Amino acid sequence: MHHIHAMKTTTPMTFAMRRAPLVASLALAVFLTGCGAVKPKPLTHDEVATRVKNDQQAMYKDQEPIGAPLTLSDVMARSLKYNLDYRLKLMETALSRGLLDVSQLDMLPKLTADAGYRWRSNDSGGTSIGIEDRIVSLRPSTSEERVHYLADATLSWDVLDFGLSYYRAKQQADDVNVTDERRRKVLQNIVQDVRDAYWRALGAQRLLGETQTLADNIQAALEKTRQAERAGVLPPVEGLEYQRALLDAMTLVNEKRQEMEFARRELAALMNLAPGTQFTLADATETRLSQIPSNLDQLEQTALEQRPELREEDYKARIDAIETKKQIAALFPNLNLFGGIGYDSNSYLYNENWTQGGISMSMNLIRLAGLPAIKRTNEARMKVDDARRMALSMAVLTQVRVSVERYKLAVYDHQLAQESAQVDQRLASVARAGSNNQLTSELETLRTQARSMVSRFQEASSYAAAQSAYGRVLNSVGIDLMPEQVAGSDVPTLSKAIQASLVDGEKHVFTQSADAVAVDRPIQLSVTGLPARVDGVAVRDAVGKVMTGNRLALGNGADSLAMELHYSATPSKAATRAQWDMTVQDTAGKRLLTQSYRSFLPDDANTRSVIALAEAAALSVMAEVRRLAAAPETAATAQP
Repeated sequence: MHHIHAMKTTTPMTFAMRRAPLVASLALAVFLTGCGAVKPKPLTHDEVATRVKNDQQAMYKDQEPIGAPLTLSDVMARSLKYNLDYRLKLMETALSRGLLDVSQLDMLPKLTADAGYRWRSNDSGGTSIGIEDRIVSLRPSTSEERVHYLADATLSWDVLDFGLSYYRAKQQADDVNVTDERRRKVLQNIVQDVRDAYWRALGAQRLLGETQTLADNIQAALEKTRQAERAGVLPPVEGLEYQRALLDAMTLVNEKRQEMEFARRELAALMNLAPGTQFTLADATETRLSQIPSNLDQLEQTALEQRPELREEDYKARIDAIETKKQIAALFPNLNLFGGIGYDSNSYLYNENWTQGGISMSMNLIRLAGLPAIKRTNEARMKVDDARRMALSMAVLTQVRVSVERYKLAVYDHQLAQESAQVDQRLASVARAGSNNQLTSELETLRTQARSMVSRFQEASSYAAAQSAYGRVLNSVGIDLMPEQVAGSDVPTLSKAIQASLVDGEKHVFTQSADAVAVDRPIQLSVTGLPARVDGVAVRDAVGKVMTGNRLALGNGADSLAMELHYSATPSKAATRAQWDMTVQDTAGKRLLTQSYRSFLPDDANTRSVIALAEAAALSVMAEVRRLAAAPETAATAQP
C-alpha cells in the first residue's frame, strides 16, 4: 500500500512539472506582448482643435446678453456669476462638501458580499498517517467537489477604524470651511479688481469723444502748419517747433487715454465676456468720496475677526488639533466585531448554509514607544500654527493702516487733480477767448486745450485711484460685499442685491458710503445780459456742456437749483472790461451763492470770445456748485 500511495502522490506532481514550462512560456509571451504594445502617442491637430473649440464654447456658455449700459453693481454681478476663477472656487467648495459626505460613510459598519465559482482539474483531498509509526491510516479521500459555487455576506465593525474615521470626518468638515474662506477671498479680490477697472474705464469712456475732437483739430492744425512752412509763411524752425509741440501734446493725451482704456479689457476679462463683445458703462454721476476713517482700532479688531486668511488659519489649527487626537487614538487597542451568512454548493458538505460571528482584539505594542515623539511633534505643530497666525495678524493690521493712509493720500491727490483740471479748463477757455485767426494763436490754443484734456484724464485717473484705495480699505478689513442669500440668480437680481449689500457692508467702515446712490440736485441754468450780436443759445449750451462735463445735471425739479450768469461789459480804449455775475438760488428763492468773474475782451467781442469767458467763469465756481448740488441742506454764500 505504501508503494501505491507513492505512485498516486507523485503522478500529479509529475504532470504539473511537465505543464509548468508551457504555462511559464505563455505568461512570458503575454507579458512581453503587453510591454511592446504601449507606445507614446502624441495628440493630433484635430484632437487639440476639438478641445479648444469645446473649451471656448463652455467658457462663454449660457451668459445673459448685455442689453443696457452697465453700472458698477451690474459689472460685479456678471463677474461673480461668470468669472471662471470664482466658479472654480465654487466647484472646489462643492467638491470639499462631497468629500465630507464620503468621509462620513467611513464611520458606518462594513457590509462585504462575496460570490465566486471554483473549478479544478482533479480532486482535492488527502490521507492521514500515524504520528509515531508513520503508517497510512486512511485511504485517500476528498470532501470538495471539482466544481462548486461560493457566496457569503459579512457585516463587520472596527471600533478603531470608526474612531479614526470620525476624526477624519471632523477634519474634512473644517476643510470645507477652509475652502469656503478661500472662496470669500477670491470674491473680495474680484470685487476689488472690478472697482479698480470700472472707474478707469468709465473715465476713458467719458472723455473719448472730446479726445477724438481734439485729435482731429490737432491733425488739421498740423496740416496748416506744414502748408504754412511750405508757403514760407513760417520759418522752417518755427514751423517744426510748432509741429513738435502739437505732436508732444497729442502723444501725452494718447498715453493717458490708452492707460485708462486698457481697463475695458480688464472688465471684459473679469466678466468673462467673449472677445469682441461690445458694452457700455452707465455714465452716472460720480459718487462722493467718503471721509477718512478715524476709528482705526475698531477697523483693526474687525479685520482680525473678518479676514478670510485668519479664519482659514483658525480652521487649520482645529484640523491640527484633531490630528493630534487621531494619532493618539491610533495607539489604542483595536476591537473588531463581525457576523454574517455563508453558502457553498459543495454537496459533500454536511451544511451548505451557515451563519457565523466573532470578536477580536489587537494592539500594536511597538507603536506605544512612539508616544513621546508624537507629543513633541504635535506641540511643535501647534507652536508653528500660533507663530504663523500671529505673523499673519501683524500683516493684516499693517495692511489696514496702510490702506487707510493710502486712501487719505488718494483723496488729497484727487482734490489737487480737480483743482488742476479746473484751472487748465479755464486757461483753455481764456486762450480761446483771446484767440484770433492767426496760425500762431490757434496753435497755442490747441496746446492749451491738449493740456486741459490731459488734466481731465488725470482727474478721472485720480478719482479711479481713490475708488481703488477705498476698495482696498474694505478688502483689508475683510468686508463681504456679497449678500448671504439672493432671491434669484439672474444678473438684474444679483445686481440689486449687490448694490444693497455694498451700502450695508461699507457703512461699518466708512461714515458715508462711496457707493451709495447719490441723487444730486439738477441745475436750472439761465444766461442773461448778453449783447444782441452774441448768440445766447450758443453761450448757454457751452456753459451747460462745461457743467455736464463736470458731472452736474441740468434740468428742472422740485429740488433743483437756479443758476444765473449775468453778463455786463464796460468799454475802454484798448479792450472791453467784461464781468459775469453768478448766483445760485434754491426753489424757495434763498440765495446760496454769489460770485463774480472779471476779465478783458477785445473791443469786437464776438460769440466765441464771450463763450470762452463764460466757460472760465462757470469753472471758477464749479467746486462750490457741485457741493451745493450734492448737499441739499447746505446753504453757503460766497461773496465777491
